[in-house]
Amino acid sequence: MEFVGEGAGIAAGLVELRRALHRAPEVGLQLPGTQALVLDAIGGLPLEVTAGKELTSVVAVLRGGAPGPTVLLRGDMDALPVVEETGLEYAAENGNMHACGHDLHTAGLVGAAQLLSAHREELRGNVIFMFQPGEEGLGGAGYMLREGLLQATGDKPIAAYALHVWAQAGKGVFQMRPGTMMASSNQLHITVRGKGGHGSMPDRTVDPVPVVAELVLALQTYVTRRVNVFDPVVITVTQLEAGVAINVIPNTARLGATVRTLSDATLAQLTRELPALAERIAAAHGCTVDARLNPQYPVTVNDAARTAETSQVLTGLFGQERVQGLENPLMGAEDFSMVLKEVPGTFVMVGARPDDVSAEEAPSNHSSIVRFDDAVLADQAAALARLAVHHLVPA
Repeated sequence: MEFVGEGAGIAAGLVELRRALHRAPEVGLQLPGTQALVLDAIGGLPLEVTAGKELTSVVAVLRGGAPGPTVLLRGDMDALPVVEETGLEYAAENGNMHACGHDLHTAGLVGAAQLLSAHREELRGNVIFMFQPGEEGLGGAGYMLREGLLQATGDKPIAAYALHVWAQAGKGVFQMRPGTMMASSNQLHITVRGKGGHGSMPDRTVDPVPVVAELVLALQTYVTRRVNVFDPVVITVTQLEAGVAINVIPNTARLGATVRTLSDATLAQLTRELPALAERIAAAHGCTVDARLNPQYPVTVNDAARTAETSQVLTGLFGQERVQGLENPLMGAEDFSMVLKEVPGTFVMVGARPDDVSAEEAPSNHSSIVRFDDAVLADQAAALARLAVHHLVPA
């Protein structure tokens, strides 16, 4: 069961599904239209299907012809609140956009379900197909875990796999690395409280605005002086809020930042030290502060053995030239990390850059103009299906 030829046979249907999903993107944990398209696409397959309670997830179980282990395959379904500017004929017009390629992930997972269902009797074990809302910052994977995802077949999965498209690599190139694959994502919120007053008399106030300005610079200095250079951290201030009227010194000023780390130890350090840094700087100016670092997604860690198997399987399917190791982790974050904390598995990046876009000009995921080539869908489906078969069909 190599699936490459079979994948080509279902490619047209997958492209049609992907473009239907792309036209009508939905954001968050509640994706009723997307869920309906998925349920319709898998409706004729021999699957046990369960819809989520707190979110519009879909968990579909394929039971093989003989007993055996369980493998989990994931595809996330949600879009982003980005106004699309690609000019595609199937571009979204509702103010949202599949700017991270989750429409391809969903269609690719449907394709894997179709391929594996056609060989159900040959499988010794089961497959869980995880169709997930809320990956973009809402932790949909955590909801699904709490609703019993890993108990869907009665046996905890022995392996878990997810593919993620990006335009930073050539079409159909699979990239991965063992160990840390992606960073943790965390949110830093700092509110500085002073004493407002007239803008012409700052000496009669306790102005929180310069304190927040100083904190922006202090955070950058902190990274270069307090963090191990071989365990990188990214702190990016993305929100600054203070005041309404131009001649009024406000009572409060606020800062928001995204914080990325590649280890739990460094995250623990930042959780202790960043609030303390803010408190001391604020105190030096006579202000008080409310500072907290809220964990969002943990570090995505690929199991070394599963990643070696993944590389071997994909090389056998597509050739060595299409399978590459990533030298460094990516500083983006993924809530599939929550699954990989429970089940050994691998998160793989798949190049989907269109032929008419150069590597130098390719927009990043989340851009309003990013495009992904849906010619990769058949190979996505074949890759996921073959990774499951690796565990479910004796060599």
